[in-house]
Amino acid sequence: MPETLQTTDVTALDADLLARTAAAVREAGSALRERFGEVVRYRNREELMRALAANDEMALDILRPRLTSLRPDADWVEDELDGGALPPGEWWVVDPAEGNVNHLHALPEWAVTATLVRDNQPVLTVVHLPLTGETYTALTGAGAHLDGRPLHVSPTADLGLSIVATSQARPDEDENVVRRVGSSITAMLFDALVVRTAVPATLHLVNVAAGRIDAFWQFAGARADLLPGALLVTEAGGRISDAQGRPWTPQSGSFLAAAPGIHAEAVATLSR
Repeated sequence: MPETLQTTDVTALDADLLARTAAAVREAGSALRERFGEVVRYRNREELMRALAANDEMALDILRPRLTSLRPDADWVEDELDGGALPPGEWWVVDPAEGNVNHLHALPEWAVTATLVRDNQPVLTVVHLPLTGETYTALTGAGAHLDGRPLHVSPTADLGLSIVATSQARPDEDENVVRRVGSSITAMLFDALVVRTAVPATLHLVNVAAGRIDAFWQFAGARADLLPGALLVTEAGGRISDAQGRPWTPQSGSFLAAAPGIHAEAVATLSR
């Protein structure tokens, strides 16, 4: 039937687009890896922002022309800290140095990410970890993969036996959000086996998708730090919601990604 042929063609095109996106993201990651190793010292916020911008600009100089050539009609999200819904159409949501502050401090937890969003739904995503060489990819309806190997979330069904994680969305967060983060960590310390807290969010989410940890939650957040992991976890068989168990969108005030077996327990803990 024509509909079947059309679906097949679109899937094949998106699969090719995913491969080309991954190549661009790896190239940007390689450039950032060359800058990595020494702690970058800064004396004030202005110097910190300049150092962060230098990393972003190096990666974007590679990503922007390559991704634009792949989808010339797609718009570009300029601010990686933006949240909320996007206008209709295709958008590139890119974090050129996810975990940028870790990179400056010679810490290994950082990545380069690119996600294509079509009418507010993530279509494909690439998360590349330059220091390990790992590349996580997901294509809607085609699963999540690590260097071509399928990913599956944890089969755990007991929050008390689970490793869970959280992150902060940004340094200068609203006081109410900060207090909510603190109380949620306390609640999880009572209910889960181990609680991990670190930035960036994406690196926790790839671990949820790979079944290494069992749940991740965050209050507030930006599209660029949640969309890649949301697609990876969903395609790996996990559940995505807000902290109260309601459907998650980039406009939501909280985020939860969990193995299906502990999702309800995690919601109960975070709702206390």
